[in-house]
Amino acid sequence: MHKLIKLAGNKFGNLFSLTTFGESHGIAIGGIIDGCPAGVEIDQTRIQQDLDRRKPGQSKIVSQRKENDIVEIFSGIFEGKSTGTPIGFIIKNKDQKSKDYSHIKDSYRPSHADFVYDEKYGFRDYRGGGRSSARETAVRVVGGSIAKQFLKEINIQAFVSRVGNIKLEKHYSELDLGKTENNIVRCPDSATAKKMEELIKSIRKEGDTVGGIITCVVKNVPIGLGEPVFDKLHAQLGKAMLSINAVKGFEYGSGFDSSKFKGSEHNDVIQKDGTTATNYSGGVQGGISNGMDIYFNIAFKPVATVMKKQNTINKDGEGVVLEAKGRHDPCVLPRAVPIVESMAALVIADYLLIKRANKKNTK
Repeated sequence: MHKLIKLAGNKFGNLFSLTTFGESHGIAIGGIIDGCPAGVEIDQTRIQQDLDRRKPGQSKIVSQRKENDIVEIFSGIFEGKSTGTPIGFIIKNKDQKSKDYSHIKDSYRPSHADFVYDEKYGFRDYRGGGRSSARETAVRVVGGSIAKQFLKEINIQAFVSRVGNIKLEKHYSELDLGKTENNIVRCPDSATAKKMEELIKSIRKEGDTVGGIITCVVKNVPIGLGEPVFDKLHAQLGKAMLSINAVKGFEYGSGFDSSKFKGSEHNDVIQKDGTTATNYSGGVQGGISNGMDIYFNIAFKPVATVMKKQNTINKDGEGVVLEAKGRHDPCVLPRAVPIVESMAALVIADYLLIKRANKKNTK
């Protein structure tokens, strides 16, 4: 007799973990953070600021769903500090318009999770995609914001580096990443940001969508984060990023461009003072952080929901024409920046605790 194995897939992390729950059009979404050490100062204003960066309706180039995304924390924090016990929280859904999805009750949206959820479970919540909706990522932002406050000196900064065919040509080291929040696209170069904004607006007028790339840089990372051989640091970062809705690719360091080099050209040059002139490895060697900046790119596909007629099938396998309704992002990248930062923070926080547990006691 075969034993039934159920992998829930709702928990991320080992020692510092986040479990999420809820659906797009349910009463609320929420999460439980387990493993956050006691005594960490938690500023709820900072958590709300990160949520505000992700929430819909914040500008003319994102979904116009109006959600305040106010987090309510029920446990694990007392007098502004973590207690070491599970941190439980919810974010109530306020602006659901489930009727906008009644037209897909018996039909499948192309390139969405509709068909596979129905086939896997024999049932699906068609309202906004249910559990497969990107609405769930708001919970990740709360978890990541708390992780960032635990990490303190480690700085995690993501920004939009490409929208469609408009690419930010400068290396991150040439940019003032503090200017990322100065525009609604979240690109630290104002001239490029303006071009990206105009492209998104024009795509929206066409009833279409556009993808792009987010770059993330993690600074002041200690040496030694990562667990050989299957839990290498870059492998876990890749898993974290690929778990985000609409992500189609992940590369760290020199990434796919490394295939163009000779070995003698690609190796980092170590100077007499111990520093390196290059960082092809992206801050990770042998799956373990080497103390240099960790940097990586995440590719996002165009949002699958477009305001144009598309051919699809219904539950009976019959061909039908579907025309989308509702409020959707013409480009997810501006809102995805804090999600990328949060997932990176969860990985780094988890591996920092693992490193502490693995460190040989020399006292």
